[in-house]
Amino acid sequence: MSRAFVFPGQGAQTIGMGRDLAEAYPAAKAVFDEVDEALGESLSSLIWEGDIADLTLTANAQPALMATSLAAMRALEAEGFAVTDAGFVAGHSLGEYSALAAAGALSVADTARLLRIRGRAMQEAVPVGVGAMAALLGLDFAAASEVAAEASSNGGEVCQAANDNDPAQVVVSGHKAAVERACELAKERGAKRALLLPVSAPFHCALMQPAAEAMAAALADVVIKAPAVPLVANVRAEAVSDPDVIRALLVEQVTGSVRWRESVIWMAAQGVTEAWEIGAGKALAGMIKRIDRAVTCKPVGTPADIAALKG
Repeated sequence: MSRAFVFPGQGAQTIGMGRDLAEAYPAAKAVFDEVDEALGESLSSLIWEGDIADLTLTANAQPALMATSLAAMRALEAEGFAVTDAGFVAGHSLGEYSALAAAGALSVADTARLLRIRGRAMQEAVPVGVGAMAALLGLDFAAASEVAAEASSNGGEVCQAANDNDPAQVVVSGHKAAVERACELAKERGAKRALLLPVSAPFHCALMQPAAEAMAAALADVVIKAPAVPLVANVRAEAVSDPDVIRALLVEQVTGSVRWRESVIWMAAQGVTEAWEIGAGKALAGMIKRIDRAVTCKPVGTPADIAALKG
């Protein structure tokens, strides 16, 4: 059996996430302390006792989800598991940063600061209300890409297939009017549902170019080491380990598609039969089940989850 450790992206955040890990494992608590220190504020207080609307702000959600994932990873390590127990690490969008930190390619402090910059830059790249994202359910990536292209050509606005999540869920991103057109076109083409997502910016499309430039500048000064296990990169859907390649792909990822479906298929082709979802929620487990039922997915977000793995 070959295992992959996978790390969730935005949308998995909940108030209280990771608190039981911090209470049960000093190494997990140390992650939250390190993130608080790196950001110069008590992000942990927001995560555990704050308002969900504040936690959901992109600049907060991104480092918060990373902190929760890394806390879960440290708790695993305290129980004798190691990142090298996996053949690969992978993360969905911001989860790619969590994966890199877990694999030792980035320090926790640098990752927290990078995600704060990334979150702010993505939020500021497009004025609120100008962009949108929508989930098209029941269309495959090729059909969704055609719909996006048609919606964008009608008016010269941006609309791109942003997240290839699983065989029946593709997210499109771009100008709000174009995304709304894509929803209508998708329904005409047989989509079961097409719904606008409650996000604050149109991620993973060309409108994020200012954020990509901000990340290029931020990443230029950060030490990236070769990860302890290869990273299956979002924009390539295959494994990479070279630090310079990883740096370039993290910039490309801001405007590029998250090729999650292909990433899971690629890992399965390399013999991966089990994925551990490290951090908040179970969104990736649902996607993986729809992509390849032969790959089982286990949650690693609470002390009870970790106890189950030991049992």
